[in-house]
Amino acid sequence: MDDEIVPSEISKALDQIDRLRALIVDRYTGDNIQSNEPLGKDIADLRAAVDALDQAFQNEGKGPNGTEATGKKTSRAKIRIRLFLLAASMIGLAYFFSNPHPWTYFDYTYRSARALVSGSLSLDEPPTSWMNEMIPFESHYYSAFPFGSVLTLVPVAVLQKLHLIDEFPTMAVVGITAGCIALLLLLYSLQYEVSNFKRGVLTAAILFGTCMWCNLAFGGTWQLNLGFAVLGEIGALYFTRRGAPFLAGAFFALAFGNRTEIILLVPVFFYLLGGEIKKCFKFSIVPILLGLATLLYNDLRFHSPFDFGYARIPGVLKELRHGIFSIYAVPDNIKAMLLDFSWKVFSQYPYLVPHTFGGSIFLSSPFLVLIFRRGARDRKLKIAAWVAITLLIVPLWLHGNPGGWQFSYRYMMILLPWIFVLLLESARPRVTLVESALFAVSILINAWASYLFLWTGYVQP
Repeated sequence: MDDEIVPSEISKALDQIDRLRALIVDRYTGDNIQSNEPLGKDIADLRAAVDALDQAFQNEGKGPNGTEATGKKTSRAKIRIRLFLLAASMIGLAYFFSNPHPWTYFDYTYRSARALVSGSLSLDEPPTSWMNEMIPFESHYYSAFPFGSVLTLVPVAVLQKLHLIDEFPTMAVVGITAGCIALLLLLYSLQYEVSNFKRGVLTAAILFGTCMWCNLAFGGTWQLNLGFAVLGEIGALYFTRRGAPFLAGAFFALAFGNRTEIILLVPVFFYLLGGEIKKCFKFSIVPILLGLATLLYNDLRFHSPFDFGYARIPGVLKELRHGIFSIYAVPDNIKAMLLDFSWKVFSQYPYLVPHTFGGSIFLSSPFLVLIFRRGARDRKLKIAAWVAITLLIVPLWLHGNPGGWQFSYRYMMILLPWIFVLLLESARPRVTLVESALFAVSILINAWASYLFLWTGYVQP
């Protein structure tokens, strides 16, 4: 065929370059220098020959009709996506089977979602004794969790309304959330020139080498909200980098709808969008709609758009001596997140048992020391990730409750997408021996803690 690639094209181009090189050397060196010939013409001829060589190499990637020969590349991409889907499914299944006794009974937002699907904003019957965070107001009962977290579970409430499920499928929601997080982490990592094995190892480290495994698998409303927030953040990051601001904004709404402090990251995402007004506008559409809906939701419940109900939880202000947010809470949060290295040591099985009200994230996840490595593929993105982490840590440390019953510091879950960015920015193409050791130890620690918390009675206050 006329357009078929002929290997001699490259050979002919190379021969032409070699001939011109010899001609120029012969003309401008030696005993018989022919300087009367214009040098510009020789350079132009040489440049044309180089262009011909470049075109010949490009033609190697074209098919019979001059189209890009992307068959092999497309095939590899499809195989990789299938592997990612398989890996995400396996991770989701691992989470699904992680807890035989999930906290299904702490289903605050699911109950609110069911009420919403039925056309009500409140529960009319008094809650059970363990649902002590329900807010009594004007003969009705309300959840203090934000409107976005209620909307997140509306699809599940619709399934119940259609009699497709009987009760809240806690571990199914946990597994789907974890699987989606894993898939988006893997897809995000495609922007970096690292091996597929390293992509998998980094993703496994985030899902199984941090306290997200144990805490998300508890399955209570508090933990699910953190999981949804992580999913929203990594989705927002992925679609921001992919140039899809509307989808990025939708995921961002999922994130701050479940963890309100994430709204502080708006400037970071605007920066990542290049500050372009059109992109920032598209990004803002869904978050603004959710924000307005939340204000209306508050007003309909408590007669004030800015009354989120948290201070109305019975006894919460007495429990938090200095208020919901206070500078006095910073030391307790720093200790719970960074400085508490205390595990209980026993002379008999299980020998080591984690503390139940906080613990250093560097003890539970030693691989986190890698975020301090120098170097970056994109220095500005690395700085943006550190800014995001700082913006999130401030309200977390000011919160009067450092996390309650938890493994390590559960609030750090919302930092994980940015930690993933930091790990990739300074990552070597392949997994090193030191990284392997840190990742392996982190996963073992979290597997042991998850087993003790979720499968045994050894962990006690």
